[in-house]
Amino acid sequence: MNHPARSGRPELARARWLLMGLFALTGITFSSWLARLPTVRDSLDLSTAELGGILLVGSVGALLTVTASGMVVQRFGSRRALLASTAVLAVGYVLMGLGPTFGSVLLLAVGIFLNGVAVALGNVPINVESGRIERAMGRTVIPQFHAAFSIGAVTGSALGAAASHLDVPVATQFSLMALVAVVWRLASLRGVVLPYAPDELPRARAPLPATRPSGRRRIASALDSWREPRTLLIGLVVMAAALSEGSANDWLSLAVVDGFDRTEAIGGIVLGLFVASMTVVRLLGTRLLDRFGRVAVLRASGLVSIVGLLLFGFAPSLPLAGVGVALWGFGAALAVPVGIAAASDDPLKSAGRVAVVSSFASVASIAAPPLLGLAAESIGARHALTLIAVAMVVSVLLARQVAPERRAPAPAADGPAAAVGPRPEPVHAH
Repeated sequence: MNHPARSGRPELARARWLLMGLFALTGITFSSWLARLPTVRDSLDLSTAELGGILLVGSVGALLTVTASGMVVQRFGSRRALLASTAVLAVGYVLMGLGPTFGSVLLLAVGIFLNGVAVALGNVPINVESGRIERAMGRTVIPQFHAAFSIGAVTGSALGAAASHLDVPVATQFSLMALVAVVWRLASLRGVVLPYAPDELPRARAPLPATRPSGRRRIASALDSWREPRTLLIGLVVMAAALSEGSANDWLSLAVVDGFDRTEAIGGIVLGLFVASMTVVRLLGTRLLDRFGRVAVLRASGLVSIVGLLLFGFAPSLPLAGVGVALWGFGAALAVPVGIAAASDDPLKSAGRVAVVSSFASVASIAAPPLLGLAAESIGARHALTLIAVAMVVSVLLARQVAPERRAPAPAADGPAAAVGPRPEPVHAH
């Protein structure tokens, strides 16, 4: 349910901008180290396939965490989930820098694993909160948060490219990034979570404190989303989107370095072009979605991605391949925001559903690094990336699933209790 009357409240504007900042920070931390993958690979003398296997460790950490993240958000609230994610992120980031510095694959793998855990634990609450802010504003705004992520990713790619050009050690770069992330997140926690609206809380005859469900009921509520066909199909859409976007983040800079015999800095710039293209469309995406609807936008996005992928994979020159990268970024921009919005239609079930679709994204992250690594060993990273076009076909075919959900009328105050929603944050924290 929308709450247009709340759109003018100061706490809503503050939460919106703080959340945009957290999305931007996520993009910075995500891309700044990925831009240094060639250095990491060379420092540890890894093959492309071996690097893919190590990246798989992070995806396993994300998958093991993401389903539990929905339960954590329902049980403890978004703020506590973000706080835990921050602590894990800081440790993981430092270890990712120490691994190449000391020649330790084990340290790198542990750091990547913890980074995957932190990403999964942090992504569910910020996506749940983006859905709450969109409902409170009564208009499409979720793509703006993902645009902030993309802006952060462009910034992170630029920082990584600059650090590479200046020969900054990865340990120094990653440790400083960990410090920035901790300070930024802690400064944002107080105001980033909105007070809960009446339609986001359980409805029952008794007052709210007496109706908080048992831990077992909360877990059951979070797991119920796994039995919803629509949610699972949306998960496949998000999986395809995550495969497209994640593969670019993981392999695009390496594909440019190896496929066109260019420097790591050039690879980072091309990765920046990809995320910059996504940023442009995400900034325009609110109008596109309000005018044409989720289904039409998702179908068009998939088709544009296919064209861009094929052009990048088979272009005879880097400038023409760059056009393909831009088209690929245009097409990849709105699929994840559309999937998150579709999973967030019902505020009482959004935490569990966002956790489910995020799990599908983690599966894509698990499958992509080793499979693309193996394919890259045979046909090269650039041509291997064209295999993602198959996932884009699936996304186009399932586009109808993201149409807005028709919610059943709310039960009367003296009727049966509705499904359990997120546990409200303590009032004194706002």
